[in-house]
Amino acid sequence: MGPPDDIVARLMRLDSCAVSDALDKLGLDGCVTGLSPLCSTRKIAGRIHTARLVAKDKAPPASGPPRHLGTTAIESCQPGDIIVVEQKSGIDAGSWGGILSLGAKLRGVAGVVVDGPVRDIDEARQMDFPVFGRAATARTARNRIVEVGTDIPVSIGDLTVHPGDYVVADGSAVVFLAQNDAARILDAAESIAAREAAMARALHSGKPITEVMGTDYEHMLK
Repeated sequence: MGPPDDIVARLMRLDSCAVSDALDKLGLDGCVTGLSPLCSTRKIAGRIHTARLVAKDKAPPASGPPRHLGTTAIESCQPGDIIVVEQKSGIDAGSWGGILSLGAKLRGVAGVVVDGPVRDIDEARQMDFPVFGRAATARTARNRIVEVGTDIPVSIGDLTVHPGDYVVADGSAVVFLAQNDAARILDAAESIAAREAAMARALHSGKPITEVMGTDYEHMLK
């Protein structure tokens, strides 16, 4: 597998659909639908840091000084990294907010993906900081949800996502790539994207779309 910067650069040249198709081709899981871009249309791709949030009454007793949820993940990030947050408590409360978005942006974080509600969407939009989530809310996390771990495996959709994995997120979906599989997923995705580009060129040259889609598209993943 190439270095992280190379993996991310290759991911940024693809979209979530090509990567999802590559996962299908290889028999791997990784695509999560329903996590929408809430405040920016920019695609993001990067290496992952994780945080897991739970209902306050489900958390083990805390020790040491209190730390606000998300802050440890932000401080763990290098420029270009992406924070992925699990908040499946069922509680309508912000799993991420405006001050966190500002802190992450100043740190160079590329964006945030939250399986749960997010608040302060207008603030994130004003600073052009990409946040993907299940829904928007104005309700605070205070006395509702707490963080129980950073850089641990988290559950996003039906997947288990690990710190150090990769993600690409755009208007279609959020797609995760396990660290050890990233290179071969990218090889397959780049091949698929190249074939689709050739199909587009064929259409521009006047080739009938029934012929283009019939001979190439249906066999793309074989």
